[in-house]
Amino acid sequence: MYQTKTKPENQAARDYILSLRPERRRADGLKLLEMFEEETPWPPVLWTGNMVGFGQYHYKYDSGHEGDAFRVGFAPRKGKISLYLMQKEDDRANALSRLGKHSTGVGCIYVNKLADIDETVLRKMIRQAVDTMQKLYPE
Repeated sequence: MYQTKTKPENQAARDYILSLRPERRRADGLKLLEMFEEETPWPPVLWTGNMVGFGQYHYKYDSGHEGDAFRVGFAPRKGKISLYLMQKEDDRANALSRLGKHSTGVGCIYVNKLADIDETVLRKMIRQAVDTMQKLYPE
């Protein structure tokens, strides 16, 4: 049977972020932590893979595969910051057009540094992602 690799860790999210180097990476991580704490109703949790997640939900696919994941979050990686924000397609496209310098993957938004993006737009995206996840996976 499949075992999920992504799960909550014992280390505090803030302690992990405080250990980051270089200074800009740590500063961006702390700023993101503050933003997500202000825009979500959940405390931060460090997940496997050094991802900082907020909230949790249980998913189950038609295939029978199921597990738990965080609702919204970020990962202050060495190369780029990964943002995990599920939004409705129209909301996402509209916000990304105003976000600033970024790239996207299948389920992530990547930014080099927070100075490259508009904080107001990111905060709105976080709130929209919280609402989207609440509709898809009510608590």
